[in-house]
Amino acid sequence: MAALRSIWKGHLRFSLVTIPIRVYNAVDTAESISFNQIHRDDNGRIGYDKRCKKCNNLVENDEIVKGYQYEPDMYVIFEKDDLDKLKLKSTKVIDIEGFVDASEIDSTLYDSPYYAGPDGDVAAKTYGLLSAALRESGKLGVGKVVLRDREDVVMVAPKGDGIVLYKMRYPKEIRKIEDVPLVEKQKANKDELELAKSLIDSMSTNFGAMKLENKYNDAVREMVQAKIAGKEIVAIEEVEPEVVDIMTALKQSIEQAKGKKKPMEKVTAEKAVAKEKKSAKGKSTAKAKTKTKARKTA
Repeated sequence: MAALRSIWKGHLRFSLVTIPIRVYNAVDTAESISFNQIHRDDNGRIGYDKRCKKCNNLVENDEIVKGYQYEPDMYVIFEKDDLDKLKLKSTKVIDIEGFVDASEIDSTLYDSPYYAGPDGDVAAKTYGLLSAALRESGKLGVGKVVLRDREDVVMVAPKGDGIVLYKMRYPKEIRKIEDVPLVEKQKANKDELELAKSLIDSMSTNFGAMKLENKYNDAVREMVQAKIAGKEIVAIEEVEPEVVDIMTALKQSIEQAKGKKKPMEKVTAEKAVAKEKKSAKGKSTAKAKTKTKARKTA
C-alpha cells in the first residue's frame, strides 16, 4: 500500500513543547461514488458559467469580490487586501490551549478527522510521548489552527500509537435539540422500559464485530457494471413496515435476539387488546372452575 501524502505541514505546540508534524486525510474519498452531469444527446460534460443574477452578464474572476449582506440587497464589500489585513496567528502552528475530559465534548461538535504524524525522526520521540500521555490521562487536547483563511478549533486525541485531529464546530453553530418538533420528556412505562433495556442488553455486541458496509455504494457499482453489460435494471419494491404493539414487539424482539429466530408476528394495537381480553377471560373461567370444584369437595 502506498504511503499517505500529507496535506499540511506545521507544528503542534503545547506550553513550551513544540512537535513538528504532518497532517493526512483520514477519510478515503476514493470509496465515495460521484457522478458527472452530461448532455443526454452527445455525452458532453455540463459546464457552469459565472453569471451575475442582476445584470445577467458573464463575469470574469477578477470582477468578483466577497460581500456580506447586512440588509436585503445591501452588502459590505471585502477586497482581498482587506482580508489579508486580518492579523491571525501563524497558519503553521496548532496551539493546544488546554486538555479536557472526553466526556465534556458533545458528539455534535465533531467534524472532519485527520491523522497527524511526526515530521522526521527527531520529532517521533516527542510525538510518541504526547500520544502515550493522552492515552494514559484520558484527556483530549483543544487547540486552534488557521486553515484556508479561517480559524478552526481542533481536538487532539490518541489513536493507537498515533494522534488524530478532529476539526470541530464552534458550540454556537450547533442548534438545540429542544428546537426539534415533538421532542419533549416522555414518562416511560415501567414495564416497557424494562423490556426495552432487556432488548438492548440482548443485542449488545462490540463495534469491531459489526459489519458496517456501504450497501448503497455497492449497489451503485453493481448497477454500473450491469449497464455496461447491457443488462436490464430491475427495481426492488420497498415494503413499508407495519406499526406493531410495542409490548408484543419488544417481547418477540428479545426472543429473536436470544437466537430463537422466531418470526415476528405482526400485531396491531387492536389485536393486542383483543388478545389481552381473551387472556383475562381465560383466567376468569379457570378461577370459576376452581371455586366450583372446591364446593363439590366440601
